[in-house]
Amino acid sequence: MPAPMAQGQPATALAPMQDVTDLAFMRVVAAYGAPDYFFTEFFRVHAQSRPERHILRSIDENDTGRPVFAQLIGEDIPHLVRTARELARHSVAGIDLNLGCPAPKVYRKNVGGGLLRDPERIRAILGALREAVPGLLTVKMRIGFDDDSDLDRILDIVGAAGIDLLTVHGRTVREMYRSEVHYDRIALAASRVRCPVLANGNVTSAARAARIVRETGAMGVMIGRHAIRNPWIFSQCRERFAGAEPSRISLGQVREYVERLYRATRDPAVPERAHVNKMKKYLNFVGQGVDPEGAFLRDMRRAESEPALLGICDRHLLGRPGDEFAPEPYPGVIARPNCETPAADADGCSLETVTA
Repeated sequence: MPAPMAQGQPATALAPMQDVTDLAFMRVVAAYGAPDYFFTEFFRVHAQSRPERHILRSIDENDTGRPVFAQLIGEDIPHLVRTARELARHSVAGIDLNLGCPAPKVYRKNVGGGLLRDPERIRAILGALREAVPGLLTVKMRIGFDDDSDLDRILDIVGAAGIDLLTVHGRTVREMYRSEVHYDRIALAASRVRCPVLANGNVTSAARAARIVRETGAMGVMIGRHAIRNPWIFSQCRERFAGAEPSRISLGQVREYVERLYRATRDPAVPERAHVNKMKKYLNFVGQGVDPEGAFLRDMRRAESEPALLGICDRHLLGRPGDEFAPEPYPGVIARPNCETPAADADGCSLETVTA
């Protein structure tokens, strides 16, 4: 694996999230303290597929200083091999296989989390990819589809395939994001496979990351939606892993983050209202740390223009700029009120499935 930023510390990674982990978002996160590893949105692989240009940009134009792994989703072995070989000609740190996406439209195609129902298919895919990929080959998986009854078997398949890094989200596909994370299952993976393991699932803060690493024996953590809420989380993790108190973040700093994110992700070809709506989906997460009553979220969701949205941010964040941005989400302030379970027609677990 590429060397982490702080030798001897647990590693950190930004989770692959559709419509989130593009080049613009990676650059924004890197401005506040990059993770050790980035992972791309998934490249959809099938007979007619070619690597999506906008995802390739996050590899070819990566100027964050940190390595990027290219994630694949699919089940057609010849085309997975073809795509992996094509991506290996780019500046990728490695190739990652998605065995965890819980969106129904995805798993019904027997890809992503759907493959967990067919361990022997996983064996065949990983065998072919291991033979085709000369560099690092990694896997991101959940602990099972309906339950974790096949977990030992799948972990043994992963181990036999010579995988270089395994990320385990400690829920089943059916549990989506609703249940508690089964960290004991991640601990099982860390003890059973020979490769390093990253723990994924509800890593909300640096303090929680340190506790998860300690309890699971994992090499480190992969953080998804809580890095949208708090892009400082990776630098805070390094502080906590070093035995220091994580840096305090103020609401004034959060306002600067919102501005940076708004400008970085703005596409001139996209109408203002559409970009405002996309920003509201990011801010659904940010709002979990602004106030315990959820007033920022309620006001933000009503905005219909750039001036209205940024004015609301000014009122809630610059009205008390020195106040602390909560390191943990406030209890009961829900980021995704209508989408803990992705819609049946959602083509992946993405911002597009989040209702603002």
